[in-house]
Amino acid sequence: MRFHIVTIFPEFFFGPFNHGVIGRAESSGRLQLQIHDLRHWTYDRHRTVDDRPFGGGEGMLLKPQPLFEAVEAILPRRTPKQRVVLLSAQGRRFTQALACEFSLLDDLLLICGRYEGVDERVAEHLADEELSIGDFVLSGGELAAAAIVDAVGRLLPGVLGNADSSLNESFCRENEGLLDCPQYTRPAEFRGWKVPEVLLGGNHEEIKRWRRAASREKTERHRPDLTGVREMRQN
Repeated sequence: MRFHIVTIFPEFFFGPFNHGVIGRAESSGRLQLQIHDLRHWTYDRHRTVDDRPFGGGEGMLLKPQPLFEAVEAILPRRTPKQRVVLLSAQGRRFTQALACEFSLLDDLLLICGRYEGVDERVAEHLADEELSIGDFVLSGGELAAAAIVDAVGRLLPGVLGNADSSLNESFCRENEGLLDCPQYTRPAEFRGWKVPEVLLGGNHEEIKRWRRAASREKTERHRPDLTGVREMRQN
């Protein structure tokens, strides 16, 4: 799979993708990362990518022309196995389900917004969808792009050492979309806090039942929106 990131700060990604799972996956050829400098598609002496918004207001907007030309050059003939995503605080929430969907693509192109935003024609006529990684505002889409590449990349075949590692994580379908259960390691007792006895007994069926119940309890405590508990309580 190929990841394309269109940004005005290509050097931002030199660090995040050189380490850990994604760095190893790129080195082994299990995925490709291509960082594209948006200023490559500008033609004035100042390599201008932004301008003031019509109607007034604070800040600057990324212009449509460089973005359209960049995407059309990178993916000249778009297919159903290629997706263009504009990263924006106005987009729908990125989820684990979307990460799984994206992992089946051939190409995922991420447009990193900057300044006050992006000309709306990019969202309406260039991007397939507009995504946000949370209900907060970032200075730009670079951090969001790095997060999405990590979330999607680790789902690709052979990227994780153990293929089952991603099956029972938080939000996964195999885990009913709940948070992962609490996990413990040695020592069995630390500063008076003990590991639950069921995890020490070796009965795999009991451990499985405990983990399922603990996963649901933790989800209801931290993220009741994932279980419908909040709606039930309101009714």
